[in-house]
Amino acid sequence: MAQSTKNLIGLSGVPLIMVLGNSMLIPVLPTMQAKMDLSSFQTSLLITTFSISAGIVIPLAGYLSDRFGRKIVIILALVLYGLGGLLAGLASLWMDNPYMLIMAGRVLQGIGAAGTAPIAMAMVGDLFDGAPESRALGLMETSNGIGKVLSPIIGSLLALIAWYMVFLAFPILCGMILLLFLFLTKEKKQERKPMPVKQYMQSIGKVFKQHGKWLIPAFFIGSICLFTLFGVLFYLSDLLEKKHKIDGVIKGGFLAIPLLVMSIAAYVTGLIIKKKLKLMRLFVIIGMFLLAASYLIASFVKGAYALIGVLIIGSVGTGMILPCLNSMIVGAVQKSERGMITSLYSGVRFIGVAVGPPVFTWLLGISRSVMFFTIAGLSLVFAIVGIFFLKPKQSQSQQQSQTNKEAQGEEEKNQKEQEAWRHISEVLGIEHQSTEDKQRAEAIKHYGFDPSDLIDHLLKGGKKEKGKE
Repeated sequence: MAQSTKNLIGLSGVPLIMVLGNSMLIPVLPTMQAKMDLSSFQTSLLITTFSISAGIVIPLAGYLSDRFGRKIVIILALVLYGLGGLLAGLASLWMDNPYMLIMAGRVLQGIGAAGTAPIAMAMVGDLFDGAPESRALGLMETSNGIGKVLSPIIGSLLALIAWYMVFLAFPILCGMILLLFLFLTKEKKQERKPMPVKQYMQSIGKVFKQHGKWLIPAFFIGSICLFTLFGVLFYLSDLLEKKHKIDGVIKGGFLAIPLLVMSIAAYVTGLIIKKKLKLMRLFVIIGMFLLAASYLIASFVKGAYALIGVLIIGSVGTGMILPCLNSMIVGAVQKSERGMITSLYSGVRFIGVAVGPPVFTWLLGISRSVMFFTIAGLSLVFAIVGIFFLKPKQSQSQQQSQTNKEAQGEEEKNQKEQEAWRHISEVLGIEHQSTEDKQRAEAIKHYGFDPSDLIDHLLKGGKKEKGKE
């Protein structure tokens, strides 16, 4: 197996474990609320606490990965993630009022999550270039999507044993992914000089000064995608259980449908976009319009099944947007700056996840229509912002790499053409004449001999005579 394939297999589990941190809990949240006698707001904080702590720590994790290496940061992150799950699970098992310790475990898990998918995305940028990089990033987003698809079902299955089993599953899952990552993924050796915090902040400022006009809208669009996704899932989970009495694995299956569509769309998008920035931009804008249309239609739909069908439109949009944003952001900056920028981007995305459930709870308290109209309007505004401001440019290193590849491709094309003509000549019994052969043939035709042969003969003869003396 090629090392590039091993790297990809080892890395693909990292974003998978990150997304399980929230998505696996969503179908179990109503049960947790009942078992611990929590309010809707307290229940939403189980998602928000994880995401806020991750969002705050992610930039620090990016700095550490730029300074000390990606691999060591991911290893420590997976260990912390597993320990946080263990703390929350044991507190639920042994205590009558475990809520505060569960929250502490969720904070620890959030800190661990900060060093998983964001750093894995930066590592993909280190290990791959050009079209393979886009395919790899598409696969990472697909892995993220698969995690979202499987997590409601896994969470529902674990809840059949006990509601707190979702927490105890994390140490096992983290251990498995850690082993795969340790033995399969090899980091490129790079000489990293320690960067002072002041210089680090200056580097961030420099990147935003150069790319901020499109980078800031890209960050907000990514955040909005996750904000609406987790807000809608939170609402849908509560709706299915309380109003339609759909619980357990069946509910997990329903929640997985929009997520499955999103992961398929993300994978296909990763295959299509390659390094075509204009195509990426187009996909992001179309995706935002699809999101807006989906939530606008959802405001008029009453049935749960019809609502899931409408939300699939938005899932296609999200699947188109996220891989494109990943490729844009990774491709816009130098490799030395990727850790910090991808971490900031992931941090903003996590803030979107964090505010989704409580904001949706608040909007739903006003009315269902207000909730859907608000997020539809927000998606539409940023679709328009994307049209005017989302105009990324490749980094100098990527432009040089692309130029070199084009020149290399042209050279290979010429060589193949020459080789093809040589094969045709052999098959037809025709010898391809060089310029020298043509000149010799013309000389023999005019003089009956080739003067250059005569000169060579005389020179060789002179050398022999000198040798005899």
